[in-house]
Amino acid sequence: MKNPKTVDEYIDLVHQAVYEVDELRAIVEDDEDRKAMILPWVDAMDRELRKMYDDMISGQYQFDPNGPDLPFMEIIRKFGPTVPFKPLLNVINHTHRFGLDID
Repeated sequence: MKNPKTVDEYIDLVHQAVYEVDELRAIVEDDEDRKAMILPWVDAMDRELRKMYDDMISGQYQFDPNGPDLPFMEIIRKFGPTVPFKPLLNVINHTHRFGLDID
C-alpha cells in the first residue's frame, strides 16, 4: 500500500479505516465465540479513528513528525494477525508520524 501524497488522500485512508472497523464489527457481532475478545479493541480503535477523522474534517488534525505511534498501534501490536486491514493502519500511522509522500 502506498503512502498518500495529498491531505485528501490521507483523509480518504482514515475514512476507509473507519469503514473497515464497521465491517469488522458487523462480522464479529455474529460470532459469539470471538465477540467478547475482539469487540473491546474494535470499539477502542473505532473511537480513535473517528476522532482522527473528525479532527481532519474540522481542521484540528496535526501531523506529529517523528512523534509517537498513534494509539491504535498498540492494538495492532497485540492483535495484528486478527486485523485484516493492518496494512492500511500501518500506512495511516506512518503518514501521521512522517508526513505525506511528496516527491
